[in-house]
Amino acid sequence: MQTKAPTRSARLVVLLGLSLGYFMVLLDMTVVSVALPAIHADLGGGISGLQWAVNAYTIVFAGLLLSMGALTDKLGAKKMFIGGLVLILAASGVSAAVASIGALITMRAVLGIGGAALLPASLTLIAHAYPDPGERARSLGIWAAVTGIALAAGPVVGGLLVDSLGWRSIFLLNLPLALISLVVAWTSIRETARNPRRSLDIPGQLLAIVSIAALSYALMEGESYGWRSTVILGAFGLALAGMAALIIVETRSKLPLIPFQLFRSAALSAGMAAGMLVNIGLSGILFVIPMFFQQERGLSAHTAGLALLPMMIPMAVNPIVTGRIVGRHGPRMPMTFGFASAAAGAALLVGVTVTTSYGLTLAGLLLLGYGLSLTIPSLMAAVISSSPKEQVGTASGMINSSRQLGATLGVAMTGALVNARESFLSGMHASLFVTAILLAGGSLLSYLAMRRAKKS
Repeated sequence: MQTKAPTRSARLVVLLGLSLGYFMVLLDMTVVSVALPAIHADLGGGISGLQWAVNAYTIVFAGLLLSMGALTDKLGAKKMFIGGLVLILAASGVSAAVASIGALITMRAVLGIGGAALLPASLTLIAHAYPDPGERARSLGIWAAVTGIALAAGPVVGGLLVDSLGWRSIFLLNLPLALISLVVAWTSIRETARNPRRSLDIPGQLLAIVSIAALSYALMEGESYGWRSTVILGAFGLALAGMAALIIVETRSKLPLIPFQLFRSAALSAGMAAGMLVNIGLSGILFVIPMFFQQERGLSAHTAGLALLPMMIPMAVNPIVTGRIVGRHGPRMPMTFGFASAAAGAALLVGVTVTTSYGLTLAGLLLLGYGLSLTIPSLMAAVISSSPKEQVGTASGMINSSRQLGATLGVAMTGALVNARESFLSGMHASLFVTAILLAGGSLLSYLAMRRAKKS
């Protein structure tokens, strides 16, 4: 007996439920960005402690996404999505009650596990709900727009909550959102086909986490210990050795964590690199600019959130249009122009000082937001459409692992440059200059490597 295909409205409910799940993951990241000074005042910890509070999430997220993508293919996307929601629900509640920076860092790591389970599952469910390439591109645009709203709302809502109720209230935002998404997932989403032969590559998973954690530790603690100290050189050495061992293990594994045959697609390979670059820029800017507004300009957390809106609003509105462009013309040009726009925005912000009018900051943030809103949906569509259907979960895990690794490196790089300079402002300028160069490189990469990418 054949079951009826889900109606358009039913698929829209599913899409909104899936988008809401990832909405709170991004909301948590952007909310934390404006709460860092308040967290520092209450729990202590210098720049390094704040970096760990941000990166504990992204390190675990990046390290586990590959395995979670494989588990999505093996166990079914619906099970993984619901499991991720339950974990985020529990960890968010505990995060609001922690008494030390160490406990907060631990809970952020637990949240990373939930986010890693949720993200590849949501993309797999979207791919199965929208088999038509054009509809899938448009649905990914809506998904990106809904999650973009989280980026826009996070600094404003977070700043308001921090100023009125304290920083602990920001973690309680996840509770009602997770419950709504959980109800939609439980009642409206169909389970995907499972691949029971898909197994976990435990050695590869451990090597991936060790490599990412060691590299992040070296970048974040280099200024504290000294870049030539035994501890930091050892951490860099461990990261390199772990990466080399990971390549060896994966090429010999029958069921690797990273299926290297997927990289035969130029679009997928370029998408991985582009995903890392775009998140280096986004996360680094979200780390340093809110602190600039509050510490250097003397703005409140809420006002700092409002000042970030020119960057966030395009990321909430424009992805729907980007999805349509990708569906008709492919990802190459949106990615190329998007990276170029973001690079120009970062370059403009290099000229911002305490006495500079907000107009220059406004222009830089607008260019950044517009560029990122073109780039992110395009590269996601390029990677998913370039992957075999039975490996969509794995591919989505790979692209998002690349993005989260970029987020970790962006915060670590920014913090290292700020710590290395005599003043916060000169460190901010150095980090923005490096970010502009990396984003310009993403534009060139997109133009050269996406020529044969599918439309969606």
